[in-house]
Amino acid sequence: MKLLHIDSSPLGGSSVSRELTQRIVAQWRATHPHTKVEHLDLALDAPSHLGADSLGFRMGVNAEGLSDVQRKENEISEKLVSQFLAADVVVVGAPMYNFSVPSQLKAWIDRVAQAGRTFKYTEKGPVGLAAGKTVIVASSRGGMYSTNPALTALDHQESYLKAVFGFFGITDVRFVRAEGVAMGDEAKKKAFDLADVEIKVAVNEAANQGKAALAA
Repeated sequence: MKLLHIDSSPLGGSSVSRELTQRIVAQWRATHPHTKVEHLDLALDAPSHLGADSLGFRMGVNAEGLSDVQRKENEISEKLVSQFLAADVVVVGAPMYNFSVPSQLKAWIDRVAQAGRTFKYTEKGPVGLAAGKTVIVASSRGGMYSTNPALTALDHQESYLKAVFGFFGITDVRFVRAEGVAMGDEAKKKAFDLADVEIKVAVNEAANQGKAALAA
């Protein structure tokens, strides 16, 4: 089994989302000791945002005639989408930045959202090509968005990630959430305590679902 561990926060040791992804991966390894883990740190090695040289994905004969810059950008996209498709489990650290996700995480999504690789268009509409994976998102927020009706409409972080991975055909998308981490030490501790419970539930349920799928 392969697990892709993705971090996107630039805050290093003070990052809540990084702490959450570490706990999730540790819990997963405790229950799946033979899992091979690959770490992708987007704060250190983020792909460039899409531009004229990186927009689109070219394979085989379609890659002929590319400039050196386009070929390099194509290789980056190929590496990232192949890494994503090879993973059975993907753990994503996604802090909320201005009601959405960090731009470096969006840049990664733009590279793996490739027609013919993670989805395809048909006469009946788009079809995801990355089904069968488990995605666990470590979501961190300074305020309380899930329980405050006045703020729920501002959440373009979790709703976006659920939509994107669903578009790829992934139905098992789980969220481990730490909310209110900027509302004082007591609120932050409570957020981590609740997240620890969610981590155990998410990992155990994902494991049981995987066993059920194998037995089916």
